[in-house]
Amino acid sequence: MERKFQGVFVVAAFFLLAGLTVFQLPGCSGGSGSASTGELQVSLTDAQSDTFENVFISIKEIRVVPAGRENAADDDPGLPVVATFTTPHRVDVLTLRFQQDILGTVTLPAGNYTQVRLILEANPSAPGLDPVNYVTLKTDPDTMIPLKTPSGQESGLKVLGKFTVEPGVINAILIDFDPNTAIVIRGNDDYNLKPTGIRIVQTDGPLTDFGSLSGMIISTFKDFSSATVSVVPQGSGNAVAAGTVFSNFSSNRWESPFAAFVPSGDYRVHVRANGFANYSTQVQPVLAGQDTFVGSLSLTPLP
Repeated sequence: MERKFQGVFVVAAFFLLAGLTVFQLPGCSGGSGSASTGELQVSLTDAQSDTFENVFISIKEIRVVPAGRENAADDDPGLPVVATFTTPHRVDVLTLRFQQDILGTVTLPAGNYTQVRLILEANPSAPGLDPVNYVTLKTDPDTMIPLKTPSGQESGLKVLGKFTVEPGVINAILIDFDPNTAIVIRGNDDYNLKPTGIRIVQTDGPLTDFGSLSGMIISTFKDFSSATVSVVPQGSGNAVAAGTVFSNFSSNRWESPFAAFVPSGDYRVHVRANGFANYSTQVQPVLAGQDTFVGSLSLTPLP
């Protein structure tokens, strides 16, 4: 039996929708690259947890996967390497709320990509040695609990999500690590790291001061399957981000959580789904370093 820690996830990015959805935003101007290449910056960020005091991971290598090469082996030369660490990059992801740990920058062929693969250092198998991937609990912060990472060392944690490298500009993605969904406790009290709780978010550049919007899209009448969500600043007709979320059936309803990180300001959240009336929230204020919870956005089926 599995238990997943539940909670509203937070993402230090312009916009993230739950369910491994990514928003494709324009790259920043002024970057290097030719007409056929663009620069990609990869950073790590994190949601907070009421359960864990620390969540340490040790990264050896980061690769990205072009669209169409999802089944390629990790050593396939067609998978660009973002960074290789001679000494594994060790980070406590719980220190990264509203912050970014820049993991690497690389020039890549322009185009669409569908995965980031995180190759992790293996926990030592010899007794008496400390793990390199582990959690500690708020109730017992002195005890290191090994974090099992199935395939994290051999084939890498396959983090799914589409993103685009635009030519001639700087493109930025964030790997959002949400311990509330990425860490699963098995019945024997093993703690497993699951890539389904890690998401890719594309932004229009590294963020400095930003806040967040979060909420839940729900339907109690029929499955909305997928919905398009956009965040529009007050007084503007253009979304700062938009993307698609996919529903899950839980507690006798279809639902999909979302979270959006945007600069300080006032915004509306718009939701559109086939067969349902369009939904728009009231204007929502966003303050730097704070989350604005917009509540449950209930979709109404069309006649």
